[in-house]
Amino acid sequence: MNEEEGYKLSDEEKRRRRRRAVVLAWILGALAILFFVTTIVRLGGNVAD
Repeated sequence: MNEEEGYKLSDEEKRRRRRRAVVLAWILGALAILFFVTTIVRLGGNVAD
């Protein structure tokens, strides 16, 4: 249900949703960096060749 259907989120619900989105974004970013670093380490010296 959303605002168009008559349900409005309270300020606390909006804060929780925003906080959850920010945490998930940080986790996704950390995973991307982890995969990047892992790939670079596995390639090792072959990157320059």
